[in-house]
Amino acid sequence: MKRTRAILALLMALVLSLSLGFGVFADPSYTADIRTELAEDYTGKTVILHSNDVHGEIAGYAYIAGLRDALKEKGAEVILVDAGDFSQGDPNVSVSKGLSAVEMMNAAAYDYVTLGNHEFDFGSAQLRENLAQASFKTICADVYADGALLLDGSVVCTGESGLKIGFFGMETPETATKVNPGMIKEISFATFDELYASAQTQIDALKAENVDLVISLAHLGVDDESAANGYRSIDLYSRTTGIDFILDGHSHTVMTIGPAGEPIQSTGTKFAYVGVVVIDNATKQIEDHFLMATKQLDEDGNVVAELLPKDEAVAAKAAEIAAVVDAQYGAVFAQSEVSLNGERSPGNRDQQTNNGNLITDAMLWSVVNAGSITQVPAENIVAITNGGGIRAAVNPGDVTMKDINTVLPFGNTVAVIYVTGSELLEALEASTYELPIGGYPQTAGIKWTLDTTKDFDQGSLYIVGGKETTYYGPNSIQRVSIQSVNGKDFDPEAMYAVVTNNFVAAGGDTYAVFNKAYERTDEYAGFDTSIPLDQAVVDYIKTELGGVIPASRYATDRGDMTMVLPEAPEGLATAGAESYVVEGARYFKLRDVAALLNGSDAQFSVGYDEASDTVTIVSGEAYAPIGGELSAGADRSAGLIPSPHSISINGAGAAVNAYIIDGANFLRIEDLAQALGFEASFDDATGTLTVAA
Repeated sequence: MKRTRAILALLMALVLSLSLGFGVFADPSYTADIRTELAEDYTGKTVILHSNDVHGEIAGYAYIAGLRDALKEKGAEVILVDAGDFSQGDPNVSVSKGLSAVEMMNAAAYDYVTLGNHEFDFGSAQLRENLAQASFKTICADVYADGALLLDGSVVCTGESGLKIGFFGMETPETATKVNPGMIKEISFATFDELYASAQTQIDALKAENVDLVISLAHLGVDDESAANGYRSIDLYSRTTGIDFILDGHSHTVMTIGPAGEPIQSTGTKFAYVGVVVIDNATKQIEDHFLMATKQLDEDGNVVAELLPKDEAVAAKAAEIAAVVDAQYGAVFAQSEVSLNGERSPGNRDQQTNNGNLITDAMLWSVVNAGSITQVPAENIVAITNGGGIRAAVNPGDVTMKDINTVLPFGNTVAVIYVTGSELLEALEASTYELPIGGYPQTAGIKWTLDTTKDFDQGSLYIVGGKETTYYGPNSIQRVSIQSVNGKDFDPEAMYAVVTNNFVAAGGDTYAVFNKAYERTDEYAGFDTSIPLDQAVVDYIKTELGGVIPASRYATDRGDMTMVLPEAPEGLATAGAESYVVEGARYFKLRDVAALLNGSDAQFSVGYDEASDTVTIVSGEAYAPIGGELSAGADRSAGLIPSPHSISINGAGAAVNAYIIDGANFLRIEDLAQALGFEASFDDATGTLTVAA
């Protein structure tokens, strides 16, 4: 992807005066109290253990079950709950369409669960079949089937001590467009004020039963993408009364308190942590809450230490399921010379990636190669897939079907629709109204520009299948322009064939305009090829690429999109950069440096590949702040340890020294400059950093 500045004159030298200081926490917006040890005695306590966004990490269930056993031995009553998104995300659960996740939760003896959006990925009928096998109770207060609540909205749990806890469940209304609308036709979701009214109804009912505490199992999250409609957990708390605590999911946030002190806790994803809430049975109050880390990984992503006990029976059940899937999907069919980007942001939800390139190339190949499109000339055939559907990286080396299924776990098929050029523009505009976003278009055959200096001209809510979605169409095209299609001039009046996936074709995410095209009944009627998307990618790699994902084609993205960024402001705010001197060399907090240089010619992005435990740095790409940059405070240099993470710079491993505190990596500015191609010097006496691109 290419990025340009909004003005022609580029600043070639940037002088930054750093006010040196030291931070207390890496991200003050979402604070996390993470521990590795329990107290000695929990007699007279009820402890809630919670998970969220497990996404098929079935081995993790042994940790939460083992922690429960340990707490019981210390005298506690223990309740196990989950805040949704357990059915999808890894072949170990997606192969069974989510049933194996239910089997694992049965084995771990969960008590109460709410739904996440991915519980509907295989359709509402499949969800009903899966939940029929559950030994736990599923609650959700804002999901309806044919106008009636799909599930009970709440439940009262009365412990041996007499403590009464009322739990109620909340599902994100975004599910309406985050799953294939055609697979949930009878399902509707409470939206806007109705969402909070449904929550308040449950709260009031629980209070009427004289519960001691009201706790929400919420799959809402705190993503900025959800802010416009007020669909975040922090909105739930501010727009209702009577909630004592929220156990949250959806945004994969690691936090033990909300940004404004809200009582919200979330464990991230894939059992990196287990959430703990401790309640005193005598006072009937929450007296402690925190996260427990499950394991320590080395730089290659291997487990070097298990930090929680494991329930061996649950671990054996996970191994049994994994063995079946490995036997079916574990055979090596190809080699990759590159690392395919699996990041959310910076990554597949806000920029073109090499992973998106491979997938859209494969989609085009699977249809064009079969001669399935005859209504338009070959130069009018393009491909689009939603970046939110790309869920993992592919590492260099052996490639298995399980790897591809992990990247594309949703069981989507390749579909074709026909749209005019103006409709194609509308789809791109609607799908980039903000970044990052799950609907971000990974494309093939289109050269286009996204101008982030322009505001999205918000129109009316999109309607799909007679129901309001959570996304708005544009009143006018402001941010996106298309320069060419397959090397030919773009024509807004021409008809184009778009090869996509059946989720997008049905109007999923921001693609309501595609749904209208998909339902045409003339010669331009859309159709589903029934080719599984992951199989299309496998066949393309095996047949077209000869079993090798080549660096010559996929080392980086191919540059189909140009992004226009705002002009960097004069006089950057530089106070609060955190740095320490280690053995005579000064190490800066990596994300502070990225924030300082953002918008300059020396800018770089920072990401993290969880699968390989690798910090990824890419020069020239805009940095997407996560919060907490340039917010220094007290000296925490005593906590500096060598970083266990690998460092990748521009797609290659980098032999640089790095240190870490509370998840924040620190590197020498000189090492960064050398690797990224700019010059930098730091004057300790004046605290001034000079950078020349």
